[in-house]
Amino acid sequence: MFLVSGTAFADTPKNADPQPANAARPAKPKAAKKADKSDAAISAQLEELRQTLQSQQEQLQMLKEELAKRDRQIDEAREAAAAANARANEASTKAVEAVNSTAEVKSTEVALNSTVSDLKASNEALKTTVATDQAEAKKSSEESATTIHYKGITISPGGFIAAETVFRNRSAQSDVNTQAFNGIPFYGNPLAHTTEFQASGRQTRVTLLAEGSIGGAKITGYEEADFLTSSVNSNNRESNSYGLRQRQLWAQAALNNGLTFTAGQMWSLVTETKKGLQNRTEGMPMTIDAQYTAGFSWARQYGFRVVKNFGDKLALGFSVEGPQVSLGGRGFTTVNGNINFFLNAPGASGGLFNAFDATGYTVNQRPDFVIKAAADPGWGHYEVFYVLRTFRDRVYPCLTATVAAPCPANGATAPSTAGAFNDSRLGGGLGFNARVPLFNKKLDAGVHFLGGDGVGRYGTSQLSDVTARPNGTLAPIRGGQALGTLEWHPSPKLDVYANVGMEYAFRTAYLNAAGTGGVGYGSRLFNNSGCNTEANFPTNQNTPGASGTCNGDVKDVIEGTIGFWHKIYQGPKGRLQWGLQYSYVLKNTWSGTGGLATGAAGPGFAPSAGDNMVFSSFRYYLP
Repeated sequence: MFLVSGTAFADTPKNADPQPANAARPAKPKAAKKADKSDAAISAQLEELRQTLQSQQEQLQMLKEELAKRDRQIDEAREAAAAANARANEASTKAVEAVNSTAEVKSTEVALNSTVSDLKASNEALKTTVATDQAEAKKSSEESATTIHYKGITISPGGFIAAETVFRNRSAQSDVNTQAFNGIPFYGNPLAHTTEFQASGRQTRVTLLAEGSIGGAKITGYEEADFLTSSVNSNNRESNSYGLRQRQLWAQAALNNGLTFTAGQMWSLVTETKKGLQNRTEGMPMTIDAQYTAGFSWARQYGFRVVKNFGDKLALGFSVEGPQVSLGGRGFTTVNGNINFFLNAPGASGGLFNAFDATGYTVNQRPDFVIKAAADPGWGHYEVFYVLRTFRDRVYPCLTATVAAPCPANGATAPSTAGAFNDSRLGGGLGFNARVPLFNKKLDAGVHFLGGDGVGRYGTSQLSDVTARPNGTLAPIRGGQALGTLEWHPSPKLDVYANVGMEYAFRTAYLNAAGTGGVGYGSRLFNNSGCNTEANFPTNQNTPGASGTCNGDVKDVIEGTIGFWHKIYQGPKGRLQWGLQYSYVLKNTWSGTGGLATGAAGPGFAPSAGDNMVFSSFRYYLP
């Protein structure tokens, strides 16, 4: 409406005065023509105005849409501004906190700078001290090194130097190793009436351990030696020239899969260990006596040993070991000074055996075999084992051939070697060992046992393995060893020990062919009449008189031992210790004929002999 009115006003001259309609009536024709012309112009103008109005309405619609879009943008902007304001407020709060924290940091920084300055000063002093300590440690290490490194191998020397004495109230003519447990003299032997004192350094020990790695295996070599041996010219008169004795000498390969292979001279697998079945962990009695104690089962001999470790709690082992057989008894079948079998033979001196050993070397058929299982469940150590042995001799059945009893091989009526044959017998025994800690490891208690047929040589008293029947074939002697031990550790410097052990050999006796005499081991027909009677004069100043008639075979050997070790010093320079030991050994025999003093015949006489022994030791162990 405004635009139309505006247009109408625009068509009127600016300075013209509007005239009333009746003012132009006199010129009506001309005015009508002009009116037609004006209507056409107005129509055109109206059309133009309509179009303009439509265009403006379209623009106005676009403006409305634009305004709506801007309203939405404004709303979004307001929301964004609100969020920004919230973040600004949060940032402002954090800024305030940061300002406060910065103040604290600045304060802490000042303190830290002061501390760092002090540390720098201390560090310089510390560097000087460390350098000095390192130099001294290196010097000390060089001066007190316990190992030698050579081409990737670590070599560790060891051992101890010993000064020791022993007193026995019955002379055993033995050093600090009491070899005569089963040979303590009866009163019929002049040595039973003399005491004995020996002083010795021969138990001094030298060891050498070499260790290295090859691929997935640990390689170990071990050597151990002492001087408890003698040669033909050894003596106690001047230089005590005793030779070096091989105790152990073995090599070992321990694989990562738990298998261990060991070969050489070592402790028998029969010997108790303290951990698994590892070499060099043998549970030896703590005695000064180098023969240890009665009832202890052991040997040091050739062995090829295979051990499988199943973790730290179970180990299984098998060994092939060097054999030797000890023969006991008497009354064997003889004719004209000849005997109907042989078991051992003298060593060939050219072959480096001992040709002077009267017992000789066993002509072995096969080695001894030992199988063993050891368990370490967490409290104590436990073992069970079995040893298998083979005994063989060569028998001459025609030694006793006569006209009345011809040789069964060829009918000969005089002694001959015809029909000689080799006789083999099996023996073996079952054993177990157990050792447990008590009273917070202040006390260790142990029990040891081995029993079976022909296991005497594995006992420290060396009772016999076999005897012979009248026909010359071998008979294993049943017996064994048992030992109980207590070891008390009241302090790190003091160890006190006590042992009670026994070794036993059963009667294994027969009648001779005539049925008039005993054959074998422990026969009741053996004459013991001279066991307690000193009946013979010495043959010269260096040889005591021989014992009287005394044929009692050993039934058992019992020993009780008590002693201690005191460590004077134990540290980086090694160990210095001393100890004392008292032992009483009692030897009992199987009963035979004979009386105590008169020698009159009478059954049931079983002589016995005891020996009191006192040992001392002073030792220095290498570190």
